[in-house]
Amino acid sequence: MDFELNEDQLAFQSSARDFAAGEMAPHAAKWDEESHFPVDVIAKAGELGFCGLYTPEEVGGLGLTRLDATVVFEELAHACPSTAAFLTIHNMVSWMIASWATPEVKAAWCGDLAVGKKIGSYCLTEPGSGSDAASLKTTAKLVDGHYIVNGSKAFISGAGATDVLVVMARTGGDGAKGISALVLPANTPGISYGKKEVKMGWNSQPTRTISFDNVKVPANHLLGQEGEGFKFAMKGLDGGRINIATCSVGAAQAALDAAHAYMKERKQFGRPIADFQALQFKLADMQTELVAARQMVRLAAVKLDSKSPNATTYCAMAKRFATDLGFKICNEALQIHGGYGYIREYPLERYFRDVRVHQILEGTNEIMRVIIARHLLNNESNEDIR
Repeated sequence: MDFELNEDQLAFQSSARDFAAGEMAPHAAKWDEESHFPVDVIAKAGELGFCGLYTPEEVGGLGLTRLDATVVFEELAHACPSTAAFLTIHNMVSWMIASWATPEVKAAWCGDLAVGKKIGSYCLTEPGSGSDAASLKTTAKLVDGHYIVNGSKAFISGAGATDVLVVMARTGGDGAKGISALVLPANTPGISYGKKEVKMGWNSQPTRTISFDNVKVPANHLLGQEGEGFKFAMKGLDGGRINIATCSVGAAQAALDAAHAYMKERKQFGRPIADFQALQFKLADMQTELVAARQMVRLAAVKLDSKSPNATTYCAMAKRFATDLGFKICNEALQIHGGYGYIREYPLERYFRDVRVHQILEGTNEIMRVIIARHLLNNESNEDIR
């Protein structure tokens, strides 16, 4: 049980920290204010391998572990949680195509996705199927060697600005076993994009609906076999839950750093507010909770890397725990700043807005509790999560 990062992980951490400080932090507030999607910076991140962290080396990625990836994503989220979160989604798309696409589709997309020359969106959620993902209605019918896709997706990150879509669609009957996964070039005729949503946070990445009207895609754009799409989606979400939890940890660390500095600078009643025990206790609790959240996320990443049979449960626990605590820490840091925390001259309100959605996406935290409880209740003992 070695909780220390190894030399390679420390090197990746340092590289990500330098990139975040130089390319992301100085611009994050402006990206948020102007709802600007920094595709040029994402491409620069790709040059360092941050767009294909756990995509296999043989198709152009770095082939790192999920634990390695958490180290990188945390540093990027420290500068801009919104942009870092999009990078985690793109990494999931790159990995899914590399894992299950046909050789032709891998050759067409994986190299460019892994280095950020092309970017991707993950399309699971629909207007009528959020937590109940297995009830999705988008269809894909095989006709003369092509799938014809009809339906719509909602809340899709990057939609309208990305190059490729991984789309979950129904090729069979009702339920999870009727769902398949397809790779669609984002400019395929019949694909249209809705208005850019005006959101509370995550403003450095666009969010739109996507509509599919008799979209024709070759049959070899299927990932795996028909009926395997929901399984792939859930495997993607296991990693996605770790990723978004890591973004909460990175944002919380940035908020804690800001609160720590502010407490030393701000004076009230003739003394730095760092002298007041009530605020010292608040800072101590924030630090303790942040370390616990970080270690929970890294433990879940190790479970996923080792293909542990209880990895899904650990990913759910880590996502629930870290996103709840990440939001709490950002809120506490804002409170320590008082009125200044509420204005945009300070970054606290942006961290607060960006991390709020982490408790909703990649499966709401209520659904995380369902996953955890089912694991507990469907096993005779709980020894595998002790």
